[in-house]
Amino acid sequence: MTKPVVLIAEELSPATVEALGPDFEIRNCNGADRAELLSAITDVDAILVRSATKVDAEALAAAKKLKVVARAGVGLDNVDVKAATQVGVMVVNAPTSNIVSAAELAVALMLAAARHISPAHAALKNGEWKRSKYTGIELYEKTVGIVGLGRIGVLVAQRLSAFGMNVIAYDPYVQAGRAAQMGVRLVGLDELLQQADFMSVHLPKTPETVGLIGEDQLAKVKPSLVLVNAARGGIVDEQALYNAIKEGRIAAAGLDVFATEPCTDSPLFEFENVVATPHLGASTDEAQEKAGIAVAKSVRLALSGELVPDAVNVQGGVIAEDVRPGIPLTEKLGRIFTALAGEVAQALDVEVRGEITGYDVKVLELAALKGVFADVVEEQVSYVNAPILAAERGLAVRLVTDSESPDHRNLITLRGTRADGSQVSVSGTLIGIGQRERLVEVDGYLVDIDPTEHLAFFSYEDRPGMVGIVGQILGDAQINIAGMQVARDEKGGAALVGLSVDTAIPAGVLEEISAAINALSVRAVDLVD
Repeated sequence: MTKPVVLIAEELSPATVEALGPDFEIRNCNGADRAELLSAITDVDAILVRSATKVDAEALAAAKKLKVVARAGVGLDNVDVKAATQVGVMVVNAPTSNIVSAAELAVALMLAAARHISPAHAALKNGEWKRSKYTGIELYEKTVGIVGLGRIGVLVAQRLSAFGMNVIAYDPYVQAGRAAQMGVRLVGLDELLQQADFMSVHLPKTPETVGLIGEDQLAKVKPSLVLVNAARGGIVDEQALYNAIKEGRIAAAGLDVFATEPCTDSPLFEFENVVATPHLGASTDEAQEKAGIAVAKSVRLALSGELVPDAVNVQGGVIAEDVRPGIPLTEKLGRIFTALAGEVAQALDVEVRGEITGYDVKVLELAALKGVFADVVEEQVSYVNAPILAAERGLAVRLVTDSESPDHRNLITLRGTRADGSQVSVSGTLIGIGQRERLVEVDGYLVDIDPTEHLAFFSYEDRPGMVGIVGQILGDAQINIAGMQVARDEKGGAALVGLSVDTAIPAGVLEEISAAINALSVRAVDLVD
C-alpha cells in the first residue's frame, strides 16, 4: 500500500518527524526556493512549513493531491487560508505552542526596561562603568495593567503576581468573577491607564484594537510608566509612543512587535529607555519543538479523517456536503454577533432550521463559537478550543435544530443574552445554486445584506432624513456604500440601517454618524481575516 507523502519544506525539529511516525513517506525541499517548492508540491498529501515558505494560490494550484497545509507556529501570514479553503485544503497551525515563550519574553522586556539592561550592557561592553546612571526600579508592590486577559495575558499575570505585583486588567470580554479567580481585578481602560506603573499588551490585532493605545491614552498615564508590547504591532501607536517618551510622559518601553515588519529603523530606537527585539516571542527551542510536534499530530489526524483540533478553516472528520457551505457563513454570524453584543454573551443558542438538520450539524455550533471568539482573544481560535473559551468565560451554549424553516430552505440564527438581560440575534442563509451568503435578520429586523468584509449597523428612532445623513457623512469620508438596507419595527418606532461598505469605517466617522442621527446603537463589523 502506498504511503501518504508529507513534504517538509523548512527545517523542523527531529521530534516533528518522530511525531509523524512510520506511516508516511517523508520528503524535504527548500520552501523558500519558489521553483523547487512548485516542483516538489505537485504530488504530496501534506506540507509542513514555518514562515519562509509561501503557500499561496499558485502553490495550491500546483498541488494536485494536497489535503493539508501545516504551519509549525502561530501566524499564518504566509498561507493563503481563503484560497486553501476554496480548494478544500485544510490549514492547521500550532496556536498554543508559543504562549509560554511569548509570556516569558513580555516579562523579560519589562524587567529589561525597568533595570536599563540594554543600555547598561552596551555601555559596559564599550568600556564604561555607569552604575549611577542606570539606577532602575523594582516590580515588587507596583501595579501592572494587563491589556487583554487571553491565554498569554493570563500567563503574564500569573508570573508577575509571583513578583509581588498588584495585577489589574482590561478585557471587555472577560467576566469579573473569572478574573478574580486568578487574583486579577478587572478595570476599565481609563482606570488601568491612570493606575498602572507597568503595562503589558496582550490583545489580538483587529480594526478595533489598532491604535488602541494612542495619544489620548498615553496622556493619561503616569510619567513613571513602563509599557511593554509583545503582542501585535500597531496596537500601540508608535508615533504617539515616540512623542510620549521624547516629552518624558512615559519612563520606558519594551517592544517585540512593530506596525511594519521587519522594522530596523524606527525613531523609537534612538532612545536608551526603549528595549526592542525583532519579534522573538516564539523564538525558543521549546516553542519550535512544541509547534512541530503539534502540527505533525494534526497532519496524522487529518490524513486519517479524524477531528483536527487545530484546523483553522475546516474541521476534520466527516461533514455532510450539504452542511459544509454553512460553516463559513456561521463563523461570520459569530463575529457579527459578538460585534453587535459588544461583549461575550451570557448564553447563546445556535439555531439551525431546514433541510440540513437531517445531517449532523454539530460543526455549526463549533463554527459559531469560533466566530464569536475570533476577534476577542489573542490566540488562534479552533473548533476544539472554542468550547473551552466559552466555558472559561461563562458562556452557556445550546444547539437547537428544527426541520421546519418557513421562509428559507435553511436558516442559521445566533441568539443570545447580554449580561444586562437584553437580547442579540443575527440570522443568515445561503441562496441560489451558488450558495451565496446573505444576512436576513439583525436583532429582530428583517434585512437582506451581503456579508461583505466591512459592515455597519445603526439603530435610531424612525424619522425622515436619517438615511440621507448617514450617506452624506460616509460620502464626505470617501467611504463607498456597496449595499444598504433600512428596516423598522413600526412606523415612527425604532429603525435599523444595515450597510455593507468597501472600506472599514473609522471610529471618528462612526461617532459622527451616531451624534448626527442620535443613534440608539452603532456597531461596525470587519470580517477581514
